[in-house]
Amino acid sequence: MTEAACLAFDPVLNAPRERLPAGSCDCHFHVFEDVASYPLAQGRSYTPAAAPMADYRRMMDATGIERAVLVQPSVYGSDHTLFVDMLREHEAWLRGVAVVRADTPEKDIELWHRVGARGSRVNALYAAGAPVAEIEAIVQRIRPHGWHLQVCIDVDAQPHLLERIVDMGVPVVVDHIGHLPAERAAESPGFAILVSLLREGRVWTKLSGPYRLTAQRSGFGDVRPLVDRLVQANPDRLVWGSDWPHPSIAAPMVNDTELADLACEWLGDAVLRHRVLVTNPTKLYWG
Repeated sequence: MTEAACLAFDPVLNAPRERLPAGSCDCHFHVFEDVASYPLAQGRSYTPAAAPMADYRRMMDATGIERAVLVQPSVYGSDHTLFVDMLREHEAWLRGVAVVRADTPEKDIELWHRVGARGSRVNALYAAGAPVAEIEAIVQRIRPHGWHLQVCIDVDAQPHLLERIVDMGVPVVVDHIGHLPAERAAESPGFAILVSLLREGRVWTKLSGPYRLTAQRSGFGDVRPLVDRLVQANPDRLVWGSDWPHPSIAAPMVNDTELADLACEWLGDAVLRHRVLVTNPTKLYWG
């Protein structure tokens, strides 16, 4: 796959219409620091623009995010040096999702757990991440640690894959609203399965990355019906993520204040916002 360069995040941080509730957790973000200190993996799908933790902290302060979950991105492959450094430095408010492979040394998994990792990501959509073919082996590696499996898949592409993953017996978190084209969701068997599994309490879903489902870069009116179906199915199994700094999307870049405002719109009243932004992440990452 040809390596693609990424847009930089939007540095504009206007005051949000409403700050996120106290204790809010961003359950999906990445950082990309100096490549001399933290080299990128060969064979990656994209080359990220610089997005250091200092800039992420400014976004947190502007929107009201108080806790967060750092997700190991595909561009670092199996090298978790930056991941470990960030978790150690920010242990008071940070948790992590690592990338375990079938051959990952047990000592590495134990280290990641000690510094705050609580899940492992399988990425079917970008090169250099853990592939779907290794899921069963990865589940065996993470089960003793009580971790969940986070899957970055297009639920429309292989409609019954998610059912098979859920049956493997560890908690499962689905990235980015199922990562399917919004225009296909209404008739998608895969999205219907996601909604059904969510209703049964057998899967978690991240309300994140709406721009990965549509060409829209604000408002996301075509994604709102998907979000509404998920909220109606089971708000106790939903979490929210900024997906900062929004790597590997087409121009124009989204604005983070607008995304925080959008989360409040999606979640309507104060009770629902607190459940999705505060209570649910506490259960999933700090429980």
